[in-house]
Amino acid sequence: MTTPTLHANPELVATAWLKSIVGDIVATTLPKPGPDGELTWADTGFITLVTLGGSPNMYVPLRDPAVGLSFWAVNPDSQKPPWGKAANLAETIVAACQDHPNIPKQALALPGDYPDVQVKSAYVTGEPRRIPDDPSSYARYDIPGLVIAWTEVAS
Repeated sequence: MTTPTLHANPELVATAWLKSIVGDIVATTLPKPGPDGELTWADTGFITLVTLGGSPNMYVPLRDPAVGLSFWAVNPDSQKPPWGKAANLAETIVAACQDHPNIPKQALALPGDYPDVQVKSAYVTGEPRRIPDDPSSYARYDIPGLVIAWTEVAS
């Protein structure tokens, strides 16, 4: 029996690319509170993502899916959402997308036995927007789409 070949996917690539910019504060869901109710991401904020769509290129191995992003911030000692922290995290990603010369410089390592990928370009499809009225008093901004064009790196 042969081991199946692993291939990169949009969530893995977007997570790796975002982590290369902001560090280990990116996942598909918010981290659960700790045993004492503490939020490990309260100081930094957090980014969650979901794949929205896209079509793999039918002629070349280029992928360019759209990923939705949510930027979260919380102040555990207050009911007032820290809007500035969430907005700044979103603007950090917008600025990284505009840093065109530095986007394709290196291969991104994916976890486990997944192949590395080469990011060719990244851009957002809309401005960050505030999402009001979160019942938990979290501040949240969304970017409706982040498009990352990438290819797997031959091993």
